[in-house]
Amino acid sequence: MIKLEHVDKQYRDHHALNDINLTFEANQTTVILGPSGAGKSTLLRSLNLLERPQSGHYQIGAEQVDFSQEIPTKLVLKVRRMTGMVFQSWNLFPHLTIMQNITEGPIHVLNQSKAQAEQKALELLEEVGLADTKDRYPSQLSGGQQQRISICRALAMDPEYILFDEPTSALDPELEAQVLRVLLKLAQQQQSMIVVTHNIEFARRVADKIVFLEDGKIEFEGTVDEFFNHPTQRIHEFLTGMEF
Repeated sequence: MIKLEHVDKQYRDHHALNDINLTFEANQTTVILGPSGAGKSTLLRSLNLLERPQSGHYQIGAEQVDFSQEIPTKLVLKVRRMTGMVFQSWNLFPHLTIMQNITEGPIHVLNQSKAQAEQKALELLEEVGLADTKDRYPSQLSGGQQQRISICRALAMDPEYILFDEPTSALDPELEAQVLRVLLKLAQQQQSMIVVTHNIEFARRVADKIVFLEDGKIEFEGTVDEFFNHPTQRIHEFLTGMEF
């Protein structure tokens, strides 16, 4: 379980996170929605400690983080091992093969043997339909394929949660569908996921819980049914605005 209590993050002219209190249950998919600039990515990146709020408490498993205090490097590394991050851009190492991209972390961080790491990588590549790409380089793959490799790379580290920050925003609709199918499969397998997205249909289909964020504040936290079938006036306006 992940728990945030009274988390606050301010920039000079922007209150990015305003007294955030949230719980993310294990083995569930939480989708974070909201307009641009709402604080969605700041919230997600705080869970991986890429952003450091000024105050509040963060618990993941048995680990406790007090954002008002200096966070020890050992704790930062431990939290990042527990929270795999998949970004908008795939950030693969261009000089490494797909197999090397996936096994780099398990071998050098988790101290797995090369054989063990490669076996796991092959299983993950099979899961996302890219087993034949293991000896290729990132530049030889499409954007959708590279994003699926990024997901494999995150899964290879066996994180407790995977955090997705707009994982399909840089893709055209066909490639987006490839990645969303992988996320749907992970959700069905009860992988613990927290997903920031603008894809409303994905949220409707996959989420166990939806969080709606605006101006750094939580305006809604609840079920898919509550969000879509019993929306507040503000959520109704948001959903209507997302329609073509």
